[in-house]
Amino acid sequence: METKWLEDFVSLAETRSFSRSAQLRHVTQPAFSRRIQALEAWAGTDLVDRSSYPTRLTPAGQTLYSQSLEMLQGLQSTRAMLRGHNSAGQDFIEFAVPHTLAFTFFPAWVSSLRDKFGPIKSRLIALNVHDAVLRLTEGSCDLLISYHHDSQPFQLNADRYEMVSLGQEVLAPFVRADASGQPEHRLPGRAGQPLPYLGYASGAYLGRMVDLILKQSSVPIHLDRVYETDMAEGLKAMALEGHGIAFLPLSAVKKEVRYRKLVSAGPGLEMTMDVRVYRERPTARNTVKSHAQDLWTYLESQAAGKDKAASRPGSPAAPRAPAAGG
Repeated sequence: METKWLEDFVSLAETRSFSRSAQLRHVTQPAFSRRIQALEAWAGTDLVDRSSYPTRLTPAGQTLYSQSLEMLQGLQSTRAMLRGHNSAGQDFIEFAVPHTLAFTFFPAWVSSLRDKFGPIKSRLIALNVHDAVLRLTEGSCDLLISYHHDSQPFQLNADRYEMVSLGQEVLAPFVRADASGQPEHRLPGRAGQPLPYLGYASGAYLGRMVDLILKQSSVPIHLDRVYETDMAEGLKAMALEGHGIAFLPLSAVKKEVRYRKLVSAGPGLEMTMDVRVYRERPTARNTVKSHAQDLWTYLESQAAGKDKAASRPGSPAAPRAPAAGG
C-alpha cells in the first residue's frame, strides 16, 4: 500500500466527489479512481458506496477514514522529528520550481533578496509544473514558485495553502533575426504556407498558455509544428538555430532580444502571467522552518506595500510588478 492512496481516500471522504478530489490531488479522474480501487483491493472490501451521490463511504470505509487520519498525522509527526535531527538542513529553504523559472526567474530573484532581505540558503528542486505542485501538496518542499493565469488555476485549497504574488511574466512569440535584424518568419503565416513552429510537449503548462493565445487570436495563425519539448530553454536553443517560431517567456530571452539574436515574430500575441509563491499554511502539525517563516513574512510585507500604494487615493498608478527575472 502507498501512503498517497490514504491521502486520496481522505480527500474523497471529505469532498464526497471523485472529480473534485482528482482535481485537488492533481491527477486525472481515471487515475484517481484506479488508486481508490487499488486501496480497496488492499483492504479486501468495498470502501465507497458507488450507488449513491454524493459519494458515501461504506461502514468499512468509515473505519478506514478515521484510522487514516491518525496514521497520516503520525507519519507527518515522525517526518518532522526526523527532519529535526538534520540541524544543518534547517538552514536551507527548499523551493520546488518549474524548469523555466528555475533557469530564468529564480537566480535573479535570489540576488534581489540578498540586497533587500539578506542572504538565504536555498535548495532548488527543478521539476515540471505538475510535479512541482505535487512536491508542495506532499509536504516535500517549503515553498513552490510557479506561473499563474486565471484560465489555468491550480486546484489548491485556499484553507490549506496561501500565496504571494512576486511579479509578472510575458509569454510571446520569438524567432531568429536575419542579417538585417528582421524576423526570419512573420506571423500569422498563410494557409498554404504555414510557418515552422517549435512547440511545448503535450501537457506542459506553457503549452496550454500558448494554445489559449492562438485560440484567442483575432486572425487565423498558420503554423506547422516541427519540434516539441517541455522546456522553454530547449525551444529557445532551437529558435536561435533558426528552426522556427517559439513562444517564450520574456525573462528567458532578454539577452537575446537585446542583442537582436531573437526578435518578435508578430505583435498582438502576448500573454501576461503572474509569478507566485505558495506554501502550506502553518498548523500545529505542520511546523515551518524559522528561515522560511522569516522569508514569507518579508514577501507578504512587500506585497502589502505594493497593494497599499496601488490603492492610495489621489496617488499616481503604482508601478507595474517587475517582470520575472528582472
